[in-house]
Amino acid sequence: MGNVGVPEGYRDHCNVIVTRPGQPGDLDALTRIYNYYVENTHVTFDLSPFTVEARWEWFGHYAAAGRHRLLVAESAGEVLGYATSGRFRDKAAYDPSVETTVYCAPEAVGRGAGTALYDALFAELAGEDVHRAFAGVALPNDASLALHERFGFTEIGTFGEVGRKFGKWWDVVWLERGMPTE
Repeated sequence: MGNVGVPEGYRDHCNVIVTRPGQPGDLDALTRIYNYYVENTHVTFDLSPFTVEARWEWFGHYAAAGRHRLLVAESAGEVLGYATSGRFRDKAAYDPSVETTVYCAPEAVGRGAGTALYDALFAELAGEDVHRAFAGVALPNDASLALHERFGFTEIGTFGEVGRKFGKWWDVVWLERGMPTE
């Protein structure tokens, strides 16, 4: 994929941020990024970190084509983050809907990786049978809300105190974005 779908303006300390499909060799970095959020934040409701071996099943849900994608952002060979579009719900009638998410390495937050990833992800999904994209954001999370709003997501509702982590209840706001039809 290379720089396809990523405007030249995405730069990370003078290096271009490149997005591409996730590869098996990325799994160590992807697991490390995700585990940071599991252990240190409320933005994911997983409570225990994952081993790389345990993430293989998760990794297997994504493909280089179709609705369910895993894209990685990197700069100068360093994995900065990833974005996914996955199954929204298990029933077949939901198939044209996807749930999207972005996770950036903590040291990469604010460097443009999230924007580059969503630009590339939505460019890839534009050619697929995807009608709606949904995202759940655990509150508070101003940066994630701003990113989703920048990509045309609008709020559709809040689930109050839907998850408990670190001894506290957290709300999740749900957002949706229509996808262009061809």
